[in-house]
This record gives sequence, structure tokens and C-alpha cells, in this order.
Amino acid sequence: MVASTQEARTAASPAETEADGEFSISDLARDFGVTLRTLRFYESRGLLAPARSGMTRIYSARDRARLALILKGKQLGFTLVEIRAMLANEEAKSASGAKATSVGGLQLSRDQIVEQLDLLRSQRAEIESAIAELEASLARMPKA
Repeated sequence: MVASTQEARTAASPAETEADGEFSISDLARDFGVTLRTLRFYESRGLLAPARSGMTRIYSARDRARLALILKGKQLGFTLVEIRAMLANEEAKSASGAKATSVGGLQLSRDQIVEQLDLLRSQRAEIESAIAELEASLARMPKA
């Protein structure tokens, strides 16, 4: 008797499934160092769209690549709303030939890079000020 595609997928080892470009939620969480909750959250926000087999999420190579871009965007300080817009506009930018450069796989315009640099520099200044204030307070305290 020939097993159905679903039965074959279920019976396949994780290595065989990954070789086919299909990943479980646990695979992605482990590989990217995020929680299952994070992946479900990104799905709920429309950033990832895994296929379903019953209650099981099946992530494609495209989902895996999108997750890498999402995490790079977060690392660079972009909000999820901004990242979603970047992902949605990625194909349009490529088709229109708009000038953009790849930063960790994200296609960013000069304006986006300048704006994000300004924001991060401002945040760094605020953090440095807070650190200086706390260090000064700590220096004034008697040692325990």
C-alpha cells in the first residue's frame, strides 16, 4: 500500500523534511533562537504565513528567509509595522528599479537608512545619559 503525501511527510525524519524545504515551528525556533510564541506572534501579524496540516504549522524556505529578514529588521531597530511594509514593498522596489541597498537582506532606501541612523543615535544618547546619571548616583552611595 502506498502512503499518502501527508503520511509520508509525517513519517519523514526532520532532516528529510528540512531537505525538502519544509520546517516545523520547533525547527525555526531552534535555528533562529526565538520562542514558539514569537513565531506565532509574527504569524498573527501577517509577517509569516506557514501552511497548515491540521494543527501543525509547516514553514517553507520562503517563510524561513522572511524570518531571517524580520529578525534583521528588529536587530536594526525597525518596528514590525515598518518591517511588514519593507517586506511588502521589496518586490515593488525590485520591479521599479528604485535605488535601494541591501542591509542584511533588507532592501533599504537612503532615506530609510538615514532616518534609522538618526533614531538609533538619539536612543544611544538617551541611554548614555541614563547610564551617566545612574553611575553618578551609584558613586554617591555608601559601599555595602
